[in-house]
Amino acid sequence: MPAGPGHLKRGGAGEKAAEKYLRRRGFKVLARNWRSGSLEIDLVCRHGEVVVFVEVKTRDEGGPTRAVESLGRQKAERLVRAASLWLSENDAWHLACRFDLAAVTAGNDGYEVHHVQDVVDVAQALGGGHAHWQPF
Repeated sequence: MPAGPGHLKRGGAGEKAAEKYLRRRGFKVLARNWRSGSLEIDLVCRHGEVVVFVEVKTRDEGGPTRAVESLGRQKAERLVRAASLWLSENDAWHLACRFDLAAVTAGNDGYEVHHVQDVVDVAQALGGGHAHWQPF
């Protein structure tokens, strides 16, 4: 089923809720909806000395899938590719990084954010083996 205006509105509101949540916890937002070609990162943040690539998934309360369950292997692969481009573009390969998920549930009382750290196994996303990413 194609995404309609309601879906886009909910997704945008979910991203704003996630950003507000992360800022309150000391994250500095470096980029919002960063794109390179068809690749996108919802939020690029800095938390202490770590660059955090955040995927935001928003779902309706009581919907068929929960937001925290919605990050599949294909999306993880695309996130890793996008992050490598962001790191190169910003000359930031020397910084530690990780991939987090902001699972946002839209309900009658607003948006609830569940933050999950380290949701992507980079070696697996790159096809296993000894794929180079970062030495930490």
